[in-house]
Amino acid sequence: MNSQYNQPLGGNEMARFSGIASFMRLPISQDLSGVRACFVGIPMDIGASNRAGTRHGPRQIRAESSLIRPYNMGTGAAPFETFQVVDYGDIAINTFNLIDTCDIITREMTKILNYNTIPLVLGGDHTLTYPVLRSVAQKHGRVALIHVDAHADTSDSMFNEKIAHGTPFKRAFDEQLIDPNKTFQIGLRGSGYSPSDYDWGRSKGFKVFTAEMCWHKSLAPIMAEIRQAIGNSRVYLSFDIDSLDPAYAPGTGTVEMGGLTTIQALEIVRGCHGLDLVGADLVEVSPPYDTTGNTALIGSQLLFEMLCVLPGIKINKSQR
Repeated sequence: MNSQYNQPLGGNEMARFSGIASFMRLPISQDLSGVRACFVGIPMDIGASNRAGTRHGPRQIRAESSLIRPYNMGTGAAPFETFQVVDYGDIAINTFNLIDTCDIITREMTKILNYNTIPLVLGGDHTLTYPVLRSVAQKHGRVALIHVDAHADTSDSMFNEKIAHGTPFKRAFDEQLIDPNKTFQIGLRGSGYSPSDYDWGRSKGFKVFTAEMCWHKSLAPIMAEIRQAIGNSRVYLSFDIDSLDPAYAPGTGTVEMGGLTTIQALEIVRGCHGLDLVGADLVEVSPPYDTTGNTALIGSQLLFEMLCVLPGIKINKSQR
């Protein structure tokens, strides 16, 4: 099609297994002038406490994203008719220093946000959400949060370290990066250290929807409740792939049985339509444990769905 906006390279122009592995085979550019949204990789796993490998997540997510076509046939969203979108490439982290890496991420994300570009982040372990939220709060102030995960990630420390993939939302609360009364955690489950593991967040105002609360039901009503509570506030979406049941997404570091389905994942992301999303991430894809590539493939499709619900995206009703 003729368009003023970048278009993903189609499968009939070059075979999908060919070419440079950018997200959806979009142009790679760090010139964000006029760019409304960008995909950006943060290839790190130095904040992980169990199985490593998420440093390879962004590359594999990009490779699997070559299968995605430009129209969302389920929702009618046509993002490439509305937005200029690029793949920003990867942030060059310090793989030997987690604290320095967090500072690097905040600086680089601040550059992106200063262009008024909405970042969609390919992770990487969940530590990265903390420094991303630092830059988001610098730009937008305290934001609402939708956090989809098997784990609360509100530990005060791990091995006496304040920054790790189990602490990002404790740090975000401590530094007033998020609005606790508009913070929602979906899919929490598994074993814990005490019966009160989720109570810290609840005591601060977080609304927790455990996996058991989600079993065997549509999550559309939950998302309607969340949309009403968030209202016009700016919101950040953080989606840990381990929120999904390992039957769908085994390629991750901290697997928990009894998780969300891919249909529920779509309901969550599509349920963000109408919210003022200012950024999102998809984290904890670990290719060494993803023998079929399905985890990275699902991750790439969820990132596309996130693009499709950004404010201002054209909805082509004839496609529905």
